[in-house]
Amino acid sequence: MTKGTEIRYRVRGGTPLQGTVFVQGAKNAALKMIAAALLTDKGRTVLRNVPPIEDVRRAVELAQVIGARVEFHEAERTLVVDASTLTSPVLPAEIARRFRGSVLFVPALLHRFGEAVIEGVGGCNLGSRNLDFHYRGFARLGATVDEGESVIRITARDGLRGAHLYLDTPSHTGTENLMMAASLAPGTTIIDNTAQEPEVLDMIAFLSKMGAEISGGGTGFITVHGVSELRAVEHTVMADRIDAGVFAMAAASAGGEINLVGANLDHLGVVRWKLEQMGVEFATNGAVLQVHREKPLRPINVITSPFPGFATDLQSPIMTLATMAEGASYIRETIFDGRYSLAAELNKMGAKVEIDNNVAIVHGPSVLRGTEVVAPDLRGGAALILAGLAAEGETVISPGYYIDRGHSAIDERLRALGADVTCEEHEAVVAA
Repeated sequence: MTKGTEIRYRVRGGTPLQGTVFVQGAKNAALKMIAAALLTDKGRTVLRNVPPIEDVRRAVELAQVIGARVEFHEAERTLVVDASTLTSPVLPAEIARRFRGSVLFVPALLHRFGEAVIEGVGGCNLGSRNLDFHYRGFARLGATVDEGESVIRITARDGLRGAHLYLDTPSHTGTENLMMAASLAPGTTIIDNTAQEPEVLDMIAFLSKMGAEISGGGTGFITVHGVSELRAVEHTVMADRIDAGVFAMAAASAGGEINLVGANLDHLGVVRWKLEQMGVEFATNGAVLQVHREKPLRPINVITSPFPGFATDLQSPIMTLATMAEGASYIRETIFDGRYSLAAELNKMGAKVEIDNNVAIVHGPSVLRGTEVVAPDLRGGAALILAGLAAEGETVISPGYYIDRGHSAIDERLRALGADVTCEEHEAVVAA
């Protein structure tokens, strides 16, 4: 442990939100596309609407470390990738440990070098779900996986080849990673039980522009015919439905009426219906989504499930909303079992959340009071900002790094809606 600077967020609650905010580009599409851009060894890929968030910066850093030339023009939200110069198949621990998406770089490294070496796997600690299904998929495509204590080495000296793959759970990261690997593998690959998230469809659109032959997106059953090469293209990343969901819930939490530019109501899936059940009103006007809440919130039951079900990434924010609802809400997390650590932080603020047999029972309404709280992960951190918007007094949330992994300039965007949110640096003990 060493002393260093860390960021934290200060939120003073009690102000209804009003105004217009721009939804950022989708984190969960942009990260995959940066990795996919490394599949081609010619030309420059241009990605637009890329969110300037910590996870994207880590992905850029990782691509540069293995030899790609990457320029991220943050003010223009534009990323340019020239992968003709890759030099190393090793994803070093100091970056990979902080970035769970490191595994997304494996397909390009296998195709370009015949091997990939991951020195550490990181990101949010979300419980027992791990990355085995990625490695099993690579093995089915002909790779050899050697898993050491701190290093995973995947080799495909003779290249990958088409195969029939089955995903135990419809993971969107797994689906996209195996699509990337299969796109340059000779023969036909069938991936069964695939994810149907909008980001997967955006990824298929991007890979198809590059020359991949992929069909079946959105059906749960994807077929990939391997091609001999992919080309550099230009693509605009879709809007981030989780970012849109968090801002919609911010309006629900603080009250008021906001306009979300770029949000797609259909991309929220079941989240939309649950928010409407709680008393949140939506209206669409072209590419602008209006969100309004003035009446008291009603309790809900939520079970997370893959798209179009209730997104696990919005389970933490809706737990915050449930603390304000008049009655008991029941939330069951089925995807990441580490997501309930938020409950203890909400209880510090005066909420009544109990965990019983893997179900969170939220007794509302509670009067939330500002205090110092700890962000357990990215989505939990965003949920605590929402709690702060509704709380009496000042809420201080740290570490802010988690929130910045997934939401760009969340303080500036909330201030544009009239919220009192600031981001500041402070001295803290940080992991060496």
